[in-house]
Amino acid sequence: MESGPAIFAGAVFALFGGALLVWTGMRLHHREQVAHGVSQVASATLAGLVSVIALGLAAYCFTRI
Repeated sequence: MESGPAIFAGAVFALFGGALLVWTGMRLHHREQVAHGVSQVASATLAGLVSVIALGLAAYCFTRI
């Protein structure tokens, strides 16, 4: 993989995953809903899983530089 696209994709995945993880954590800390109409446990689990996957993809992209 060329380094330019790998850096860009890694940065996008890292920003998205980090922001989603912080946002989900703050919503849970304030005991607010993560998603409307869905169980808080299910929505927090799914959001946490997606953020960890995004951070993993960022790490993968950065190792391909």
